[in-house]
Amino acid sequence: MPISKFKSVLLLGTALVMSACGQTETSAEDMAAKAKGAASSASDKMSDTVKETTTKMINYTTAGQMDEDHLYLEEVLGDKALDEVKAWNKRSLDRLMADPRFEAMQAEALEILQSKDKIPYVSYRGGEVHNFWQDETHVRGIWRKASLESYLTDSPDWETVLDYDKLAKDEGKNWVYKGNDCLAPDYNKCLIRLSDGGKDAVVVREFDVASKSFVKGGFETPESKGGLSWVDEDTVIAGIDFGDGTMTDSGYPFIAKIWTRGTPLESAKEIFRGKASDVSAGAFSWELEEGRKEVFGYSSSSFYDREYFWIPKKDGDLSEPVKVPVSEKTRLNEYFKGQMVAQLNDDWGGYKTGDLVSFSADDFFENGTIDQVNLVFSPDKKSSIGGFGATKSKLLMSITKDVVGSAYAFDLDGSKWSSEKLDFPSGGTVSIGATNDKEDVAFISSESFLTPDTLWTYSTETGVKAKAKSLPDWFDASSMVSEQFFATSTDGTKVPYFVVRQKDTQMDGTNPTLLYGYGGFRISLNPSYSATRGKLWVERGGVYVLANIRGGGEYGPKWHAAGLKTERQRIYDDFISVGEDLVAKGITAPKHLGIEGGSNGGLLMGVMFTQRPDLFNAVICAVPLLDMMRYHTLLAGASWMGEYGDPEDAVEGKFLRSISPYHNIDPEADYPEVFFITSTKDDRVHPGHARKTAKRMEDQGHDFLYYENIDGGHSAAANLKETAKRLALQHTYLMQKLKDGE
Repeated sequence: MPISKFKSVLLLGTALVMSACGQTETSAEDMAAKAKGAASSASDKMSDTVKETTTKMINYTTAGQMDEDHLYLEEVLGDKALDEVKAWNKRSLDRLMADPRFEAMQAEALEILQSKDKIPYVSYRGGEVHNFWQDETHVRGIWRKASLESYLTDSPDWETVLDYDKLAKDEGKNWVYKGNDCLAPDYNKCLIRLSDGGKDAVVVREFDVASKSFVKGGFETPESKGGLSWVDEDTVIAGIDFGDGTMTDSGYPFIAKIWTRGTPLESAKEIFRGKASDVSAGAFSWELEEGRKEVFGYSSSSFYDREYFWIPKKDGDLSEPVKVPVSEKTRLNEYFKGQMVAQLNDDWGGYKTGDLVSFSADDFFENGTIDQVNLVFSPDKKSSIGGFGATKSKLLMSITKDVVGSAYAFDLDGSKWSSEKLDFPSGGTVSIGATNDKEDVAFISSESFLTPDTLWTYSTETGVKAKAKSLPDWFDASSMVSEQFFATSTDGTKVPYFVVRQKDTQMDGTNPTLLYGYGGFRISLNPSYSATRGKLWVERGGVYVLANIRGGGEYGPKWHAAGLKTERQRIYDDFISVGEDLVAKGITAPKHLGIEGGSNGGLLMGVMFTQRPDLFNAVICAVPLLDMMRYHTLLAGASWMGEYGDPEDAVEGKFLRSISPYHNIDPEADYPEVFFITSTKDDRVHPGHARKTAKRMEDQGHDFLYYENIDGGHSAAANLKETAKRLALQHTYLMQKLKDGE
């Protein structure tokens, strides 16, 4: 499934722990965050964190206000902090919800979100498809299954496996589904991930699909980031918070233990250990072939640097780890026909950054070395690998060229790889969805800004594809056009961006225009169909723009690396260049130009309104990082120093201070009215970032709006009704600022 469905990308700090055991079923919001690390609840420990880090804080004065003056806003559930939040919420909601457009847009958004016409994206295992589904009846959602034959009909015969609304009611919890991991080959025993209110921290509980019930006395963890992965029916690997001294400075586990059924968690045996200074460390079981599993450990010294270790079995026990001799920026992704498939994020083994390569697993297991490396695919300067997955007989891959995607099937003959382009719709995004290395059935989706998602089945044995499901047309795309342009950044780099608009749009500088960006963590923004954006914004005369700025992965690892740490101003210059190009083309003007971004994109928004307040008239700053001098002390923040740099380093700290939105608000500046959106239960990006920046703006007399959802986690919404409300608030604000000219 595509990462972004034409909506906010909220992915910062996700890809930390790899799980290769069984199949993981995830919700749409978490598709790009399959295997994650672990830490304890933010609300339980925030007061201690504030106390412990105050002495390390670097203080800067802005209009007489010291950073310490706002520290109380980092106390997630502190009374004083929540009083501020509630007052800001009320002021913002009173204004936006009184606008007659709010109710209409909320109803439209809710109709789309709760529609039964959505595509039920699935995983495929053992002849059955499994799906997580939400609608007006199932607000929290249900896990359901059907036969493949039934799924391909217009009216599948779905069987409910687990009803999360009922579970939450029965247990008195605000449970949010975070995925499951089911044990092959029968997929009956599953590890269910449950989040209280949408936090990254989860409770993992063992579930029996046949009886549709949790296993009495089965595997269960306390709330923690991270979790469990299967080794066999009676054994799991646990990577959770084991107590004092078991979590990294970034708030993730660095110890992995083997846990045997029927024994207390406290008796689990340690099999791998990283360091507290790592971002995360752990272990996972990888089923390479049916009946053959190997255990691997990993330690991530930064967000982008990871060492892999094979933990061999000797006399029935796991022995000393053997390092896999690949570079720390290499990622082991798939196993296919005896080969480990690895993606290169730096030059290694005679191959270049961005290449996909493979090597013999058995040769490595025999002597711990890699003797021959085989090239799977090498992108050119305009291309990158969008995603891939192995089936029984082919390795399927999405490849983009100038951000537009195609699908290919790769095969291996000995040590030589070959490929063929597959016949899927062109001009948009083609994504490799659910694959299973034990089956020849794969799911591939295609979409564009104006063409609804279509999900296809593809047989890697016969080469036959068939349309499985498709979305209805939620807005009148026949009256619209999608175009790609290239802006020139300050260093001469050509930056692609897409414009979606009405065909009769006049290039007179008066069009309300929303520019969206992310620019970080090697995440690509590809053309995608958003029913809510099309219906709520473009159909009402708005122009939507998607900027493919550096920091993302649109042109591979080098496109990302160009904006790392002290080079990050390039990302911001790219975004500014797109905004200026929109004005130069007459598409819009600063008074009609708004911007939006979430998470790392929220930092982008903060930099934009502090660096170029003259260029924008509306800013949606969602679940953002904004205090770049303390971000590394809050929640998972330390894990992102590989992206942003270290505030306590002389050179990197000086640069971060120069771009930190919280520290660069000027009492004399004329800022656009910023709309801050966050969540109390976001345990990835601390809500204190948005709170403190809003407070500093209030101290200086600047206008802003603020909405903090009490639940919702990093997605800022815990269910579909909350999501519809948030979307309506955002688009009402955009209409007021960019169309009405407030």
